[in-house]
Amino acid sequence: MQAIARLSQFVGKTFAIWVLLFAVLAFFAPEQFRWIGPFIVPLLGIIMFGMGLTLSKNDFAEVFKRPGTVLIGVLGQFIIMPGLAWLLSTALQLPPEIAVGVILVGCCPGGTASNVMTFLARGDVALSVAVTSVTTLLAPVVTPALIYLLASQWLEVSASAMFWSIVQVVILPIALGLVAQSLLREKVKACVDVLPLVSVVAIVAIVAAVVAGNQQRIATSGLIIFAVVVLHNGLGLLLGYWLAKIAGLSVAQRKTLSIEVGMQNSGLGVALATAHFSPLAAVPSAIFSVWHNISGPLVATLFQRFKNDDADETPAVAMQAAASK
Repeated sequence: MQAIARLSQFVGKTFAIWVLLFAVLAFFAPEQFRWIGPFIVPLLGIIMFGMGLTLSKNDFAEVFKRPGTVLIGVLGQFIIMPGLAWLLSTALQLPPEIAVGVILVGCCPGGTASNVMTFLARGDVALSVAVTSVTTLLAPVVTPALIYLLASQWLEVSASAMFWSIVQVVILPIALGLVAQSLLREKVKACVDVLPLVSVVAIVAIVAAVVAGNQQRIATSGLIIFAVVVLHNGLGLLLGYWLAKIAGLSVAQRKTLSIEVGMQNSGLGVALATAHFSPLAAVPSAIFSVWHNISGPLVATLFQRFKNDDADETPAVAMQAAASK
């Protein structure tokens, strides 16, 4: 078990390399990965189940300790990234399916990878976990509403259908994880060390499936999608930091909101695009998954150079919890 835990830690730390490697392999040998396509939704469910296994009461306690700060993070997540996606899609006159895909990933909640990046950046990990948890729980209502509002001009959007999809692939698996955690406490603790390995395998498989299924389309329009994704992610990181600075938050909290806003649950974007739109609409989310796992560590390394305020002290327990995720 210890050997598997060490392997899990190694794979988790080299996450970006595996995502990039298998994305390239899927592009040049698509026939080897297309079979994964039908399993995208179950794979995302496994990731969300793992998130449920690691959540605790302390993660939500921050909401009540610092409701104003958490609210700023949640609003930043659901205003900045969707707004940027719509502006980029409109300004660059993207084709309808690509525009919807960009908006879709912009409207998704934050991903759990942001908690690890915040830890590496010496940010406020407890705040990061709280914002990720709240935006994830709000996603069934907020994400479909935003997509309907921003993407209806390109393609028909069924907010109610997306609501049920998010409930099924996000909320129910998280709830099952929480139940399993409460009933099987010690056994769950023994499995938590393996979760990074499971999550990495699942996300790598999702990205590979999307790349393989859209190999020809990526070959013709991949560069423009990649450019939009890089702009979207980069501006999100920048505006998230500025939002926190304007709100008068500490340096550690600015780092946190930058990372929270800029990093998305791109796996959810892939699942929703595949279920409700088209394979091409899933490509921006897949490329986002590859890119933000490269930009995230780079930004975290940069933020390590930003000296925190004297009052910024992240609890060791929260830091260890984030590192385990």
